[in-house]
Amino acid sequence: MDPEDLPFVVAEHLRHFPDSFFARLGPKFLTAYDRTYLTSPDARAYVAEMGGQPVGFLIGGIDPAAHRRHVLRDYGRGLLLRALGSLCLRPRLALHFLRTRLVRYGRKLIPNRAARQAPAVGPTGVTAVLDYVVVAEHARCRGIGSRLIARFVKDATDAGCARVTLVTAAEGGAGPYYERHGWLPQGEIRTPEGRRLLTYDFPLHEGPTPEHP
Repeated sequence: MDPEDLPFVVAEHLRHFPDSFFARLGPKFLTAYDRTYLTSPDARAYVAEMGGQPVGFLIGGIDPAAHRRHVLRDYGRGLLLRALGSLCLRPRLALHFLRTRLVRYGRKLIPNRAARQAPAVGPTGVTAVLDYVVVAEHARCRGIGSRLIARFVKDATDAGCARVTLVTAAEGGAGPYYERHGWLPQGEIRTPEGRRLLTYDFPLHEGPTPEHP
């Protein structure tokens, strides 16, 4: 993925995941957030093209904790200012954030002293996280999504990760697709808004890479 791909990525992100919190902060915030995947050594961002035009994308973290540190170190202030600006323009969303996410995000994103002093370690044994994968509607049923996922799984395998994990909607999501391709259901979680999500893992170094056409 290159910077010039971001308008397509953000538009498809907003179209397919309009209820995600980062999407609700608006396209400017989402563009800045997606841009962090382009420069992080611990994340991957791919775009699939057909006829020279983008038709799908995938973003994910090979080492999510290391990627989060990269985001905080290099983009944290800018993302914070954009988020505050978006929340000021969206008072209902700001109230929702205070009620459902402030404490959780604070615990997850604010680095503590122990984390800052801990020596860096490699990604061996880390669980890679496939954050988003989208294929434009007119390009579906061509194996594009499968190839994007297979590429991410290969990169995670090459990095020594133990598994890849993802979530999909419990109702109308892609759960049956992932199960057909060897992903293992791990259970159900709920978002702060009450949406039901299913969690899937794909163990690495214990079986074949997900097939693709």
